[in-house]
Amino acid sequence: MKKKLWMLVCLCLAAMSLLGCGDEDPAAATYGTALEQPMTGQELEEMAHQFLVAVNGMGDEYWTGQLAGMSEQQNPTSYRLISSWLEAKAGEGSFVEFGDFDITEANGTLTIEQDMVFENRTLIYTEIRDADTLAITDYSFDKAYTLSEKMSKAGMNTLMGMGTVFIVLILISLIIYCFRVVPYLQNRKKEQQALVQADNVQLPETPVYKEEALQDDLELVAVISAAIAAATGSSTDDFVVRSIKRR
Repeated sequence: MKKKLWMLVCLCLAAMSLLGCGDEDPAAATYGTALEQPMTGQELEEMAHQFLVAVNGMGDEYWTGQLAGMSEQQNPTSYRLISSWLEAKAGEGSFVEFGDFDITEANGTLTIEQDMVFENRTLIYTEIRDADTLAITDYSFDKAYTLSEKMSKAGMNTLMGMGTVFIVLILISLIIYCFRVVPYLQNRKKEQQALVQADNVQLPETPVYKEEALQDDLELVAVISAAIAAATGSSTDDFVVRSIKRR
């Protein structure tokens, strides 16, 4: 049993050693197979160092002037490089040394990353090349954030996203509530218009009947009195005229 276990351990160690031998050192590997003289990873690293030393030595004022006289539409690659350099380097102090260097090849693309250590932070220079011709297709500078900074930024993004969602939900709730208020306001407006129209209606005037002034017609009174006295056989002295109405 012990012999079998020992043999199994030896096989695992041998497999791990073979895997380790299969990993080629990026600095010693050869790139640019389409070129007459392919370049090693170490040569690409030296080229990156020379380029970065030249970029840093120009100074911020020089690159600011270059960026001001450059159009992003005409030269987008150079514009992104200079703008990312000025943005990444701002407030990070002076250059100290070069850090880690790495080369990754995938899908015909060569990705070169070189760390630049400054006083306050490390910047990552990324260079994209064609794996066969080594022609540069893109390059940029980025800040290297610590884990705590990444977590803080992720938390802030989460809070902003959740806050935006809640604000939108509150606005939707207010809009839905307004749908209940609008009919009430419309009905109230209609009632006010109806009251205004009712106030504006002119009612027909009530006819006023005026009593005609009685005429002092003594002859008419005497004739009527005599006729009544003759019909009743009484005297006119017993009659009292209260009023006379003409039709």
